[in-house]
Amino acid sequence: MSIALYRKYRPATFGEVRGQEHVTDPLRQALRSGRINHAYLFSGPRGCGKTTSARILARSLNCAEGPTPDPCGTCDSCVSLAPDGGGSIDVIEIDAASHGGVDDARDLRERAFFSPVSSRYKIYIIDEAHMVTREGFNALLKLVEEPPPHLKFVFATTEPEKVIGTIRSRTHHYPFRLIPPSTLKELMEDLLKEEEVSYDPAALPLVVRAGAGSARDTLSVLDQLIAGSDEGGITREGAVSLLGYTDSSLLGAMVDALGSRDGAAVFGLVDRVVEGGHDPRRFTTDLLERFRDLVVLAAVPDAIDKGLVNVSPESVDQMKEQASRLGPAELSRAAEILNHGLTEMRGATAPRLLLELLCSRILLPATDGDQTALLARLEQMERRLASGAVASADLGRQAPAAPAPAAPVAQAPAAPPASAPQTPARPEPEPERQAQAPQPAPSRPAEPAPRQASRNEPSGWDAPAPARSRTAPQQGAPSGGGGGPVDLGRLQGAWHQVMEAVKGRRRFTWMMLHGSDVQPVGVEGNTVLLGFSKPNEAKGFSNSGSDQVVAGAIQQVLGAEMRVAPAGTGGLAQARRPQPAPRPAEPAGWDAPPAQSAP
Repeated sequence: MSIALYRKYRPATFGEVRGQEHVTDPLRQALRSGRINHAYLFSGPRGCGKTTSARILARSLNCAEGPTPDPCGTCDSCVSLAPDGGGSIDVIEIDAASHGGVDDARDLRERAFFSPVSSRYKIYIIDEAHMVTREGFNALLKLVEEPPPHLKFVFATTEPEKVIGTIRSRTHHYPFRLIPPSTLKELMEDLLKEEEVSYDPAALPLVVRAGAGSARDTLSVLDQLIAGSDEGGITREGAVSLLGYTDSSLLGAMVDALGSRDGAAVFGLVDRVVEGGHDPRRFTTDLLERFRDLVVLAAVPDAIDKGLVNVSPESVDQMKEQASRLGPAELSRAAEILNHGLTEMRGATAPRLLLELLCSRILLPATDGDQTALLARLEQMERRLASGAVASADLGRQAPAAPAPAAPVAQAPAAPPASAPQTPARPEPEPERQAQAPQPAPSRPAEPAPRQASRNEPSGWDAPAPARSRTAPQQGAPSGGGGGPVDLGRLQGAWHQVMEAVKGRRRFTWMMLHGSDVQPVGVEGNTVLLGFSKPNEAKGFSNSGSDQVVAGAIQQVLGAEMRVAPAGTGGLAQARRPQPAPRPAEPAGWDAPPAQSAP
């Protein structure tokens, strides 16, 4: 009959305890110098060596050559207190879960005053000490405070805060910690070599993950894998199947589908997970860990070589490509959504539904109004621009040079201005300005005319509505050209050209305005009001300095110095209402130029 690995390889000395040097080194020094306390408190997570260290301490105290940090292992006390020994009558282990009442404490107190039978000290190891009742602790208080010279106490617990303060203050407290993954991996390699079992190195990180820092839990999982392996030894596929982890290829496919916003593939993979018998909670946990690895890879390209990320060799290239393709904001947002969703899945009656809702939130960042979602949308737009789905940066800068409406306007200088007064005449340098004018629409004012149009004013009045829209900006136009009072109609008519100027100045501001379909909703004095659908976007617009970029673009296009400010959520709704064609509040301003030029 085989013995469990955690029992077979239980440490017999402090030198064999791994991962707890912050505890074993001070204890060995205390034994070496003879400064031994009458009561100790060992606390920490399960399976990290508390009870084992208590037994080693008892063995070191009662060794024939002791007290010593290194027991001889040959005397009667060392042999009886060895991991495979029969035990000593002077070392009493008490399970407080079943002996934690006041009656048990009274019985212990009565027996404690008897001298040890054959050892130097009588030692009580009280395991699961947090299970002792308050009355039981109070019954032990006087004995723990002033014990006889031959009596020692060692309390071991996973919850030290439940040990009453009067007991805790009379002990030397040594907190144990979880064992690092690298230490557990070395321990398993040594045990497998000792057991002569072949193994796949890629399977050990899965065992370490299942053990969660506990040496006992890790060795229990390893023992189970050894028992279920054939002559081929421990394989990664067998560990994945036995431990219930999600296959790496399935996680990679899910990350690709979420990154490309392929909803059909995402929900198809969710159905595949459920139909395959996988637990949606476990799949969410594994997917969260995959996104964590991608975030680390995006920040530290050589994280795999440094040991910060433990993945199978066949997934390395795919994960590096995903980390470089997906932005850090999109990766961190997906990880945050999965983390919150994993908390909500505890005790949920429909975990599959929750998993599908989490995936839909990752697919649709526009549904969230926080800053992380906005950054994720910007990263997706940049990715589409780089892949060619939208016009590239170079083509975007050249777009104003040759628009479709510019072709008939460019032919206007060919006609002599004197022979055809009914046709708008243009001087020689005019085609450069006309190339930037958008296509005139009957319901909106056209682009303001350049300063030379004042010389050919009759031709402008002969033209229909587009020519009339040029006349109003000419009044009071600055010598710099293209200036004049700016109203909402003129700004809306030139907004396309303003957006192109913003695109040339700062692409981030252009993506923010273009992605949210921001339009001017009003002009108050020298301030242009822009309508935003979400308050967070308006706040980010002002904080990022984009208002100055838009103001500079308006000055470049219209020749007027204006301030730009967000109008809030109400402004956008007002902008989308149908506006009356004649604009009743502005006839006086439009009638002024004809009244002055009539004589």
